[in-house]
Amino acid sequence: MSDFLQYFESQKQAMVDLLTEMVNYETFTIEKAMVDQFGAFMETQFKQLGADSVTRYPQEQVGDILLAKWNANASGKPILFLVHVDTVFPGGTLAERPVRIDADGRLYGPGAVDMKGGITIALTAIRGLRDRNQLPDRPIYLLMTTDEEIGSPNSEDLIQKTAEGCALVLVMEPGTKEGALKTWRKGTARFRIEVEGRASHAGNAPEQGINSIIEFAQQAIEINKLNDLKHGTSVSVTTVEGGSASNVIPAKTSASIDVRTMSTQAFENVKSALFDLHPHIPGAKVTVTFDTGRPPMERMDGVFEQAQTIAQKHGMTLYEDGSGGGSDGNFTAAMGIPTLDGIGAQGDGLHAVHEHVIINSLPKRAALIAGLLLDWQDMA
Repeated sequence: MSDFLQYFESQKQAMVDLLTEMVNYETFTIEKAMVDQFGAFMETQFKQLGADSVTRYPQEQVGDILLAKWNANASGKPILFLVHVDTVFPGGTLAERPVRIDADGRLYGPGAVDMKGGITIALTAIRGLRDRNQLPDRPIYLLMTTDEEIGSPNSEDLIQKTAEGCALVLVMEPGTKEGALKTWRKGTARFRIEVEGRASHAGNAPEQGINSIIEFAQQAIEINKLNDLKHGTSVSVTTVEGGSASNVIPAKTSASIDVRTMSTQAFENVKSALFDLHPHIPGAKVTVTFDTGRPPMERMDGVFEQAQTIAQKHGMTLYEDGSGGGSDGNFTAAMGIPTLDGIGAQGDGLHAVHEHVIINSLPKRAALIAGLLLDWQDMA
């Protein structure tokens, strides 16, 4: 076992204790007061770890965002941790499902793997290097966001601004169930289609109406043709609302469209096709708008390979995979900044009642993160 692995194995119980304390804070995205309570706890953690500065970015609807910096004035390009503290679990979930550890070494709790396990790993790696007097001669940033689970509408600009000029972004999302890093993620986007017809009495004057549901049905068939699952593109009509009464020709119908693509080019092709939809029924009106989304995180040559080399140096083996869902790493990867995602805890059950962290993965990931901080070589 390498020196790094030995050291972080000795920190396992401290990591379990920290993770348990974190999970015992409930941080549902839209419950700002609860999230800010956890933010105060995190600010204390950053300061106890010797952060040079902790900057607070106040938010109205979600928890305040924090940016902590170590070695802020050091030479070299920064390495940035991206973490989010919000979860999908409403307040009161802990009362129903308190933190527990089973006989197989799995820690269960809402938000344990997504992503308080990853936050535990990041803090432990920084603490380990600091205690061993091995912090690298470069700035280390940690951006703590609070709205990732709803698409990062409040933090997207700050993520991009903070990432500018960074040598590496470490996204502390969980790895795959098997523990692989995520070197690609599909882009995610949500569109809205609004179809406007004309209302009329379904019995007395149906011929005077323009049926928005019939128009939408034809549009849905066109939208479905945009799927290219073989190449990773999915275009799905997911929710539909239409009509006003059972005896009225429907004047309005609207729907949500979920789009996932492997590449920016594929996304642009789908977007162009959606914006080019035209009515089939004379007099109907069709409008498509972009709602929200994240660009694809396309695999970047050399990033995983360098991480793999560093891991081997410290006695670890890395594997890579990808995901159909997005993360904040999609934003930084689209900027061309080396980004490693899924580098947090190993576990399973994200957003589910069986969400858990595999405890033995915590020291291994902390050793990997410490190695990356210490040995990362800037890429051209």
